[in-house]
Amino acid sequence: MKKHISFEAIMNMEKQERVHFANSLSGFKSVCLIGTQNKLNQTNLAIIDSLVHIGSNPPLFGMLFRPGVVERHTLENILETGFYTINHINENIYKQAHQTSARYDREISEFDVTGLNPEYKSSFFAPFVSESHVQLAMKFKEKIDITINNTVLIIGEVKDVYFPENCFREDGFLDLEKAQTITCSGLDSYHKTVQLDRLSYAKPNKTITSLL
Repeated sequence: MKKHISFEAIMNMEKQERVHFANSLSGFKSVCLIGTQNKLNQTNLAIIDSLVHIGSNPPLFGMLFRPGVVERHTLENILETGFYTINHINENIYKQAHQTSARYDREISEFDVTGLNPEYKSSFFAPFVSESHVQLAMKFKEKIDITINNTVLIIGEVKDVYFPENCFREDGFLDLEKAQTITCSGLDSYHKTVQLDRLSYAKPNKTITSLL
């Protein structure tokens, strides 16, 4: 017997209950740390669970922000400088990563308060997270205002990628489980993964086979 909750019931929920419920509905999500700094070299680190694949040629990713009455240091830094990093979270740093969601003053770096270490590579402007096993250097490409709920979609292009050598497969597949990348559900639940299978490309009249 399935429980039924209507739109009206969702909208009548207490705010935090509605936030937790709605954020759980999309299932397991990518969760990562976004590294930025402004033109005064003040660094910022923020956890994001809205990362979405936009395209592969060129490689593009999008992420959502909600501008409002509070300062959005990550969004502001990206728009000011045009550069940021995406850093996968692993089970060794998820508590520190979660702490970056706290609202610190601009002058306080989340790197400092969490003990995570900024890392600079190949003269790229934005800092990577040294403890992250999969790191992407991103260049800002487009900002799209979504008026229905006053959010902003930021789209960036992948410029460089760093990851453990043993995670790369001959066909280009990146084994995130071997890289110890974790996932999340809702706003505060973190999960390790277990691979069930990897399947062949689906075509009409062709049997799917396992690639493992």
